[in-house]
Amino acid sequence: MKDVQGQGQQGQGKHWDPVCGKQLETLESQPSSEYKKRRYFFCSERCRHAFERQAERFRLNELARVGALMTPGRVRWGLA
Repeated sequence: MKDVQGQGQQGQGKHWDPVCGKQLETLESQPSSEYKKRRYFFCSERCRHAFERQAERFRLNELARVGALMTPGRVRWGLA
């Protein structure tokens, strides 16, 4: 995984730390990391480090929240 500097690709919406769930106001000075072509922002270096240790787990949790792993009547287990 590599650190990424610059603007987020999510646009003008609200940004949340995927580890602790804290809402982030500004992204310019926040630690960030890129995983599977998606940029994630964090409230602290501690959250960034926790994410990098278990990035796939956090990504799958995010996908499950938006329903990417759900199919009608059953759940597909595995990578999306």
